[in-house]
Amino acid sequence: MTSWTNNNAAPTKPRVVFADASGRYYPMLMALFVGVMLISNITGTKGVVLFDNWLHLDFGPFHLNGLVTDGAFYLFPLAYVLGDVISEVYGFRAMRRTIFAGFAVLLLASLCFWLTIELPAADFYEGQEAFRTVAGVVPQFLLAGLAGYMVGEFLNSYVLVKMKERAGERRLWARLISSTVVGEFADTLIFCSIAATALGISTWSDFWNYTIIGFVWKTLVELMVMPLTYRVVSWLKRAEPSYQRALRAGNDSVTDVP
Repeated sequence: MTSWTNNNAAPTKPRVVFADASGRYYPMLMALFVGVMLISNITGTKGVVLFDNWLHLDFGPFHLNGLVTDGAFYLFPLAYVLGDVISEVYGFRAMRRTIFAGFAVLLLASLCFWLTIELPAADFYEGQEAFRTVAGVVPQFLLAGLAGYMVGEFLNSYVLVKMKERAGERRLWARLISSTVVGEFADTLIFCSIAATALGISTWSDFWNYTIIGFVWKTLVELMVMPLTYRVVSWLKRAEPSYQRALRAGNDSVTDVP
């Protein structure tokens, strides 16, 4: 008697599960994400140069005289970390909802800033020009921020979820790195291309400094906080009952595609 196995059988599709967005932690993550985006879009209007006293490098047409960045450099990378967490645990649809919520809040904030500036100032109020300088809505900045935000965050989430559909629960590190590189590159390139002149950048050297340093910095932050991201993702997957139910069910058809 001869027995054999069917080597031509289709490979088993990895199990792909996500938590229900009605879970207890998703609203808190969404609120934190939107808050980070709102703060970053305000602080990012300030041009910043770091280490200009000693950091000087000439490499062909590229001249580095300090690190050219903006006031959101220390906070903005957190938005992509949160985007990774939401996409990994709750899926693309939940992240898409988060992105649209952030977009709406940013537009509302811009409208409120513009309206407040245009309101007649009281005779005793001496901070009108200072307020206009800090909170004034610069259309170029607004366009740059919204365009970079929408494209970058959608790409970040899309790449992560598509990679999860291929690998299931395995290789989270690869998803985090790949999605961030794609999303951050698109975001940084779009934002810097539109906002550079409004920020006061007038040379190609400063532009590439601003763009490349920004991209490298955001990617390095993702790598540095990856152990913490792993812990948060792991904890959320255990803490969300719907995620655990989906894992126990072993339903290979559970997916979350755009």
